[in-house]
Amino acid sequence: MAAEIHELNRALEAFDRRNTPAGLLVRYARGRLRYFPSRQVLVLFGAVVLAYTVSLQIAALAVLVAAIGDVIDSYVLRGVTKKLERGETVKTLLRKTTLTAFAQAFGLSAFVAILWLATPREAALLLCLAYLGSASVNAIMALSYHRAAAFIRLSVYGASVFLLFVADFYMLQSHREQVFYNLVAALMVAYTMLPFVSYVTTGRQRDLRQQRRQIEQGLELAKANASLLARQREGRFLGSIAENAVDSIIMLDADANTLWVNPAFTRKTGYKLSEVVGKHPADYLHGPRSDPAILKRFTQAIKDGVAASGENVNYTKVGAPFWVETNLSPVFDENGKLEMVISVDRDVTLKNQRESELAEAKRAAEQGERAKTAFLATMSHEIRTPMNGIIGMSELLTDAKLSAEETLYVQTIRHSSEALLTIINDILDFSKLQDGHLKISSVAFELQPCLDEVMNLMRPQAASKGISLVIETTDNLPRTVWGDDGRLRQILVNVIGNAIKFTETGGVTVHVGTVKEGPDHGLEISVTDSGIGIAPDRIEHVFDQFAQADAATTRRFGGTGLGLAISRQLARMMGGDVTATSALNVGSCFVVHVDFPAVTLPAKRIEDPDVMPDPMVFAGTTVLLAEDNRTNRFLVQKLLKDLPLTLITAVNGKEAVEMVKTHKPQVVLMDMSMPEMDGLDATRFIRNHIPVQPHIIALTANAYRSDRQACLEAGMNGFLPKPVRRIDLLKAIAQGLESRTRVVQSR
Repeated sequence: MAAEIHELNRALEAFDRRNTPAGLLVRYARGRLRYFPSRQVLVLFGAVVLAYTVSLQIAALAVLVAAIGDVIDSYVLRGVTKKLERGETVKTLLRKTTLTAFAQAFGLSAFVAILWLATPREAALLLCLAYLGSASVNAIMALSYHRAAAFIRLSVYGASVFLLFVADFYMLQSHREQVFYNLVAALMVAYTMLPFVSYVTTGRQRDLRQQRRQIEQGLELAKANASLLARQREGRFLGSIAENAVDSIIMLDADANTLWVNPAFTRKTGYKLSEVVGKHPADYLHGPRSDPAILKRFTQAIKDGVAASGENVNYTKVGAPFWVETNLSPVFDENGKLEMVISVDRDVTLKNQRESELAEAKRAAEQGERAKTAFLATMSHEIRTPMNGIIGMSELLTDAKLSAEETLYVQTIRHSSEALLTIINDILDFSKLQDGHLKISSVAFELQPCLDEVMNLMRPQAASKGISLVIETTDNLPRTVWGDDGRLRQILVNVIGNAIKFTETGGVTVHVGTVKEGPDHGLEISVTDSGIGIAPDRIEHVFDQFAQADAATTRRFGGTGLGLAISRQLARMMGGDVTATSALNVGSCFVVHVDFPAVTLPAKRIEDPDVMPDPMVFAGTTVLLAEDNRTNRFLVQKLLKDLPLTLITAVNGKEAVEMVKTHKPQVVLMDMSMPEMDGLDATRFIRNHIPVQPHIIALTANAYRSDRQACLEAGMNGFLPKPVRRIDLLKAIAQGLESRTRVVQSR
């Protein structure tokens, strides 16, 4: 059928192409060329008559005159197709072929004039009119193809007859009556040819229209047959889909009564078609767990003739419930009236079960995450609280007059405590990184003092092992950069400390440079050691969490295996990375890249952290310590001994509020977790109800960023995590007094 339509389309295109001006001109040219020999035969017949009746010379002259015009016309017509292909316009070719038609008609008319004048009068009229009549008929036949050529020929032939009769009138004086009769006869012949002209022109157009209509009707019929076949195939295809579909399909009428169900419906529910025809789906599918609101919405959608979808519980023939996702689609007839509704029911019992399991798993994961966070917060608080006493007391003992052996014991206690604190901090930092709570806070800072501070911090560790620690910097190192100096220190302490830990002999070299010139400097800090090295197959695993090169390394050197993992994540958060190269028993090189652009604004140099505040700053100051742990109260009392200040204590938040009211302390050291009233509630009460406001500093074992934020939001002015060093405590109190003085003066 497609081939038939294709052929009919080609026939219609060919028909239209043949009847365009260009197509008609080509057909005209081919017709004239096809009948060229027959025209010459007629001319030769007349020449034979002339040769027989007059002379051979006259006959040759007549043939020559007729042939010249016809040859010119045929020559031009032979090149019409090629000229059209070369792009010459149809209008130009019509003008040229009209002129050659005139030449051909003029040559034939000259041939007829010779016959007219040379042959006897009785035979000349009939013979000449026969020639001109046949030529006129030929011209009339070309009217539909080349109207201008046909009219020019007819005009030439008519003018020739008229001129010949005029010549006869003057040449044959004695036979004027005969000339008159001949003229009347010629006019009658011409008159009788007019209906033929009309028939040729109108009949030709009618035939063309009829031919085209026949082709169009054939094409329409072929398309209709093809459409019918396509509909039949589509019907079979859709029927096959419905028959073989996995989903249940129910066809309902406009009143929601069942018309048909597919085999999948029968397999799922157990109902046969005969058992459900004419029934509403609610009569055989719905049960106790079915949602009546969904049924009501579906019924209203069918009534309104709109699509609807939803999930509900259906029941099988034996009463087994299952979840289905129903999609209703209305079908309308050609008048827009609802004809039927197709309901497609998909069994989603397993999907809903999986979603329920995933939701439960998500809740369990969230509970586990909350439990992990709570566990880490609790462990941080519970471990930091005794660690505060251990480190604080060891710091106090170092100031006492001890023997060398006792000093060694105290230093061992202190170093072990600080190592334990480092492990706790690593675990907390890693937890923050995993939760996305750890943020980068960029500021303008001087690079060299930051590096010096790290080196001063790490040199005692290297000196205790008898190895060297050297820093090298390039000449183009920027003075001031923009970045998080605290996180940079943390990375360098981890990486350099790691290099020192695994180096027994030799030393560690820190090289600081830039990877590009200009205003944006990417810092490149390489830490090279002469330590034990790392096997090639383990080099990348040193950045894994809770991992070291091997188990023997862990047993020998200790550590959590979190330092490098934290350092890499921090570096990547600052637009860089930490990479490593190593060779066993030769050493390792860790390279830290951070994207710290240089800035021209002067950065304030960090104060020396080891410089104690002037004791006179605390003269006349009252400090309230709100702390429920006796050891921590005792430790703070010892840390603040010998200072010209008054320390008062409270064991819970409620007592702290009362003491603020009565004693009006300038500074309050507030623990977060206390009985009766915690530090946050106590701070809020003080801020909202007590006129004389102290400077409140959180002194707590809760070390999370969220804990710091909670303290600041409650109204506290500072935050000191436990364990706290004496110098940090004194500096915090001094800064609090200075800040409170500025506030009072501004008022």
